[in-house]
Amino acid sequence: MSTYLVLKLVHVLSAAILFGTGLGTAFFMYRAAQSGNPSTAHATANSVVMADWIFTTPAVVMQPITGLLLMLELGYGFDSLWFFSVVVLYAVAGGCWIPVVYIQYRLRNLAAKHEASGYLPANFYRLTRTWTILGVVAFSAVLVLFFLMIFRPGLA
Repeated sequence: MSTYLVLKLVHVLSAAILFGTGLGTAFFMYRAAQSGNPSTAHATANSVVMADWIFTTPAVVMQPITGLLLMLELGYGFDSLWFFSVVVLYAVAGGCWIPVVYIQYRLRNLAAKHEASGYLPANFYRLTRTWTILGVVAFSAVLVLFFLMIFRPGLA
C-alpha cells in the first residue's frame, strides 16, 4: 500500500468523522434544547462536549496534517487559489468551532444549574441561537471544503 493511499484514507476518514460527528451532535443538541428539559439538555450537552474531545478534536488535528502531506506527495504547490481557499475555509470553520465548544460548556453548565427548577433560562436559548448560527457557518465551510477536496478545481 502506498504512502499516498494511507494518507488519503486517513484524510477522508478524518473528514468524515469531523462532518459526521458535528452533524450528529448538532442534531442531538438542537433536539435537547427544543425539549426545554434541563436534565435532557445537561446530559446531551455533556455527551456533546465529550464527543468533541474524543472524535472532533483528533479529526480537526489530522485534517491539515494529512492534507499538507497529500499536497507534498502529489507535488501540488502552496501558491494556488485552491490552497488559499482551503486555508481560508478551514480557518472559518475552526473560527466558528472554537466558540461553539465554549458555548457547549456554557450550555451544559446552565442546564445543570437549572435542573432543579425544571426550566431552561432565556440565556440558554440565546446561546443556542448563537451556537446554531456558528454551526451553520462552520458546516457550510466544511461542505465547500468537501467540494474542493473531491474536485480540486484548478489543480491536476
